[in-house]
Amino acid sequence: MASSDDNKQEEVHVMLVAFSAQGHINPLLRLGKSLLTKGLHVTLATTELVYHRVFKHTTTGHEDNNNTVPTSITTNGIQVLFFPDGFPTDEERNGTGLDKYMDVIGKHGPINLSNLIKNHFLGGSKKLACIINNPFVPWVADTAAEFNIPCACLWIQPCALFAIYYRFYNNLNHFPTLTDPDVSVELPGLPLLQTQDLPTFVLPSNPFGTFPKLLSELFQDIKKFKWVLTNSYYELEKDVIDSMSDVFPVTTVGPLVPSSLLGEDENSDVGIEMWKPQDSCVDWLNLKPDSSVIYISFGSLTVLSSEQKESIAKALKKTKHPFLWVIKEGTVVGEEPKPPLPKEFMEETKEQGIVVPWSPQTKVLAHPAVACFLTHCGWNSMLEAVTAGKPMICFPKWTDQPTNAKLVIDVFRTGVRLKQDSDEFVATEEVEKAIEQVLRGPSSEEFKKNAAELKRAAREAVAQGGSSDRNICAFVDEILDNIK
Repeated sequence: MASSDDNKQEEVHVMLVAFSAQGHINPLLRLGKSLLTKGLHVTLATTELVYHRVFKHTTTGHEDNNNTVPTSITTNGIQVLFFPDGFPTDEERNGTGLDKYMDVIGKHGPINLSNLIKNHFLGGSKKLACIINNPFVPWVADTAAEFNIPCACLWIQPCALFAIYYRFYNNLNHFPTLTDPDVSVELPGLPLLQTQDLPTFVLPSNPFGTFPKLLSELFQDIKKFKWVLTNSYYELEKDVIDSMSDVFPVTTVGPLVPSSLLGEDENSDVGIEMWKPQDSCVDWLNLKPDSSVIYISFGSLTVLSSEQKESIAKALKKTKHPFLWVIKEGTVVGEEPKPPLPKEFMEETKEQGIVVPWSPQTKVLAHPAVACFLTHCGWNSMLEAVTAGKPMICFPKWTDQPTNAKLVIDVFRTGVRLKQDSDEFVATEEVEKAIEQVLRGPSSEEFKKNAAELKRAAREAVAQGGSSDRNICAFVDEILDNIK
């Protein structure tokens, strides 16, 4: 018979609150899966937009032809609740810029989340013991405080970025300014950072207003959070994690990546897909020799110019290595779809490589035929490559990507960075040179060895008794202690 303490634990709930983007939701869901295995009940709260894009056509019993959103659904043991983001129609939402969207959800989100908490957790047997958000919905901490619920933040970039932003927004170190734009930055636990290695949001030339403002508010009020959890693992970033221990400690709970990359059954993963991948490219990979294919993907937001794509294409053709290239670009409504690359290139390389609009990236990175990953260095993609044990060629563009590339080169030591000119263009010769460096150069064996070691360490971190598993257990114990 279960004891009263067991019954109490069965009623303890944790709520995850996510911005409506796949790269924000999936790490939270994977953390939620770990919390489920530790005996907690887990609920994800996200916007109704996610229901319409993901769950409406994939959840049994909820297929419909109208805009009705169910009160809740359950996926892989996690209850999912939806709240309005403040836009009455898709047209109004799609027609607004990012600044306006963040303003609207910042105004309506707290009210709607508060109502959701009242409706689902107050007055019943459920005990909402903790709320976990990510940095792009910082207002969640204030909502949690209204109900006297402790709040945790899941940081979805590397610990290095947390350390940089914390020191920048709290004026702890000297960073580039308009009068001194090219200063080198020396921070504990990190290699010396040049301007090109810093996240773009801390640069005086940064043109984006919304995210720096959001980050400034987050880091100046970071004590609102009882815990900061990070999607990384201690063995990957131990120096910078140790450097923050006396400043503002962070707790590693990752890598929060698809389960198949950790040697587990891929059907046990709880992640969502907002785009339909083409599994046919895995069949193509099956026909290629081990460690022969260059995998190229720049994520869902980065759009390269035609000139840049042609420069990369020429390099691929010259190296003669097999390649799998993901190019996801929308077309203008009413116009004929345009080929992603020149027809001549597609024809000349049809036996060498394939181009697809989206790929099952987890399966691709884990495939033995893939030799390296040419990437924009978004953290989710990079962490998947690290966990898969693949060397990288870095082509960072903005936000955390330049710093992530610096980690690959000087901390992880698993790849190279493409050299960009003053217009951020990368020449064909530079791409060709980088490919040869990673696949055949003097450092290629070192890259492979280091990548394999980080892959092993990632699996150990999340296994029972590993560094991240111990941290999650301690986190759960603290949650339970708070309600006694």
